Amino acid sequence: MIIRANLPIKIIVLTVILDSIGIGIMIPVLPTLMTDVLPGRTVAEAAVWGGILASIFAVMQFIFGPILGSLSDAFGRRPVILISLIFMAVDYIIMGLASSIWMLLFGRVLGGITASTHSTAAAYVADISSSEQKAARFGYIGAGFGIGFVLGPIIGGLLGEIGPRIPFFAAAFVSALNAAACYFFLQESLNKKNQKQFSSKNINPFKTFGAIAKFGGLKVFLMVFLLYSISTAVYAAIWPYFTAERFSWSPGMIGLSLTVYGICFAFIQGVLVQPTINLIGRYNTVLLGFGTEIVAMVLIAIITNGWFLIALTPLASLGVIGQPALTALMSDEVDERNQGSLQGVIASLTALSMIITPLSMTWILSQFSNRNSEIYFPGAPFMASAALLAICVLVFLNWAPKSLQIKNFKN
Repeated sequence: MIIRANLPIKIIVLTVILDSIGIGIMIPVLPTLMTDVLPGRTVAEAAVWGGILASIFAVMQFIFGPILGSLSDAFGRRPVILISLIFMAVDYIIMGLASSIWMLLFGRVLGGITASTHSTAAAYVADISSSEQKAARFGYIGAGFGIGFVLGPIIGGLLGEIGPRIPFFAAAFVSALNAAACYFFLQESLNKKNQKQFSSKNINPFKTFGAIAKFGGLKVFLMVFLLYSISTAVYAAIWPYFTAERFSWSPGMIGLSLTVYGICFAFIQGVLVQPTINLIGRYNTVLLGFGTEIVAMVLIAIITNGWFLIALTPLASLGVIGQPALTALMSDEVDERNQGSLQGVIASLTALSMIITPLSMTWILSQFSNRNSEIYFPGAPFMASAALLAICVLVFLNWAPKSLQIKNFKN
């Protein structure tokens, strides 16, 4: 049964907004924090350790994503969201108190284990949406994430000018507030008849991939999604380090740049997604997003003026228009009882990209950011990501049209 009231959508979008505010608050101070716990290291050298921290977080998310997805299919979306928010608050407190890289690693492990707010929110939306509503409502989730990135980074940047630890305690407060709001106002979305018995057979992330990939052309969509996630994860992986190294930006300026991106992101996801899909279709919307992303990455790689980078933000953010269309294509091919499992797989794919991208792209950044070397090119990670995304486009063009008629995912 589809719940048609708007209130549940508003509450879940608010949950995503608050969650992304907590994430966004800490990003502008990461370069300062890393050089603080690693004295004597340059920003580019510290970025490698920042990549390790991000990858450790993603490893935990990759392992535990299917577990939490299956738990949400068995016991409901609400308890999983609550647990995730509470443990993220603890993670932020640990990071704010950390005096060594090892404390940061511990905090990231703890946070990664329970990081499932976004994927569970997507499953929540799938529970209460018709096929025609899904793309737009997935776009609302993306817009909520963007709104959080309007508020979070600018708050974090301003607080970071006072001290690099303060934003982490602010993020902990926001996560705790979010958990309290969900406890009192968020109702369960999963119909009891669609609940599945929890089974250990469903919690192996690799086995889940294998089960999904057996169903016709769905594996093509998953492959494209993975390639897309690896390439676009370059923004989250290196943005604060890249801008601090290339343009010597302070936490405040990094926060401002992310806020501008968040405004454009929210507008595109919340306003342009559904009209674009109605006009050119989901397939062409995916291609539009991929194409603009490639152009933006190449320009970011070669630009030398920080204000030009700010001016490029609308083009860079336009690339996200393809993600909800791709997610909707996949969601329509999965029955109601397996929406949580699919979103868990998507979360694991995203986590897999965040294992690969931070390690590889921060390493590339460090190799091309040595001012004493023959080639100084901090934009190299963006150029590499553009090349990878071009491969993604070729895969989608050649195989996706053959895969648009996929039978529903059966138990």
